[in-house]
Amino acid sequence: MRRPSFLVLLCLLSLPVSLPASLAAHAAVPARNFVVFFQEWSAALDPSAQRVISRAAAWSKAHSDAALTVSGAADRSGSGKANQLLSELRAQVVTDRLAADGVPASGVRQLGLGAVGYALTSQMSRRVVISVAQP
Repeated sequence: MRRPSFLVLLCLLSLPVSLPASLAAHAAVPARNFVVFFQEWSAALDPSAQRVISRAAAWSKAHSDAALTVSGAADRSGSGKANQLLSELRAQVVTDRLAADGVPASGVRQLGLGAVGYALTSQMSRRVVISVAQP
């Protein structure tokens, strides 16, 4: 028996497919993550961080039914309590900036994750992730 050629299979994959309405609604707003990085032991927003937050706010306002989660994190230097407080402060600072950019704070879920560890650099741990997703 002969197998279909690669080109035939590729053509079949490119045929239009209609999604059920329930799936199409969820596909309309893809999840997005916006990442804001911080200096060591800081919750100050530099111009780069402000641009990221402004992009997240614009995206959120364009998809008003999307749910926002702001998750703050710290690196592993320092005590657990200090890192928890710093991660919460970072999340609060980003949430406040989102509100200043027109995103209602009531629609934002805010988390302080405390110390998280990334294998490559501690800079990767000093961050806030703004997750925007379909509810």
